[in-house]
Amino acid sequence: MTRPPAVIVVGAGPAGLFAAERLAAAGAVVTVCDRMPSPARKLLLAGRGGLNLTHSEPRAAFRARYATLPPHLAAALDAFPPSALRAWAAGLGEHTFVGTSGRVFPQAFKASPLVRAWLARLARLGVSLVMRHRLVGIAAAGGLTFEGPQGRVDMPCDAALLALGGASWPRMGSDGSWTSLLEARGIALTALRPSNMGIEMAWTADFARRFAGQPLKSVALHIDGRSAHGEVMITAQGLEGGAIYALSAVIRESLAAQGSARLCLDLKPDLDGAAIARRLAGARPKDSLSATLRKSLSLSAQAVALLREAAGGPLPRDPVALAARIKDVALPVTGVRPLDRAISTAGGVRFDALREGFELARLPGIFVAGEMLDWEAPTGGYLLQATFATAAAAAAAMATRLGLPPPVRDSEGW
Repeated sequence: MTRPPAVIVVGAGPAGLFAAERLAAAGAVVTVCDRMPSPARKLLLAGRGGLNLTHSEPRAAFRARYATLPPHLAAALDAFPPSALRAWAAGLGEHTFVGTSGRVFPQAFKASPLVRAWLARLARLGVSLVMRHRLVGIAAAGGLTFEGPQGRVDMPCDAALLALGGASWPRMGSDGSWTSLLEARGIALTALRPSNMGIEMAWTADFARRFAGQPLKSVALHIDGRSAHGEVMITAQGLEGGAIYALSAVIRESLAAQGSARLCLDLKPDLDGAAIARRLAGARPKDSLSATLRKSLSLSAQAVALLREAAGGPLPRDPVALAARIKDVALPVTGVRPLDRAISTAGGVRFDALREGFELARLPGIFVAGEMLDWEAPTGGYLLQATFATAAAAAAAMATRLGLPPPVRDSEGW
């Protein structure tokens, strides 16, 4: 090639920007297009809560967090593990630390410093950002068509990467509209579904009014042989929170397969039933049931109310029977929160529609990375890690296709 290869990256989120960085460093002329007015909007929003980049778990435990681990994704994670992502962040001046839960965060505990440094690096590499341009067409002979402020624009390229995200953050640019575009070109997709989302319960109006926004701390959840521990937040519609998100895929699939799901909460997972019954039996006889539960077990007002809500009537005063209720609060799940209220998306481009390196088999020269792919993971750093890893793998494959030197080998350290 007598000129540097031209690459278009569609999507200015983590996957798109990371692939753009790698390809520009390898010698490509890279243009990043996005339909939003500014880049990295979803990353910046996520960073308001600390920006959980990845997790410090050992390799086997880390990989087990993914609902399925197709060869493409497994290879990408092995080639670009958490240590590589941490080293990349450090190279931008944002060193990371491991929190008490094992999650990894930048020391600034927010995304904005990292994004500023990253955009400055991309500018030095000559990466062009073209905002407010929505992808509307993929040419068979190479090149993409966009709808911009001045109308339709055809952009030729030697290779392109689609990194358009899922459909869980439409106001941040991820609205899933790309599915119709790829389906029209015969690309096999799995339907997009909400992931890491809240669940819906048929609360009584009084319970929802009084306790929406209140947490249930240090509880254990069980459904279909799976369990999770942590904090749960009561909402007007049902339940949210990390422990719910960890089981959201199981709940979603149970609802889809059976039309119903039954979630069980253990309000005192640190005590067995016998210990709870002994504490209840030792309470003052004159105390009300609410006072007994508060004094003997430190149950919050919302936890006591949830017990009553689940019972649908008076709670038993017998210590053994009441202890059994506390250890197994049965809640029928009526639904899951919709895609536009979820943290992430399941489904997307199927892995059997790809060649090695995340290239679309039906569209040679067009690659895919990030949340567009059909994989699913819980919160905790696993989402961003896979997003960066698939972008690294796609960029490496694109560099090979374009005759560019491969990216510098990433550090390992699983």
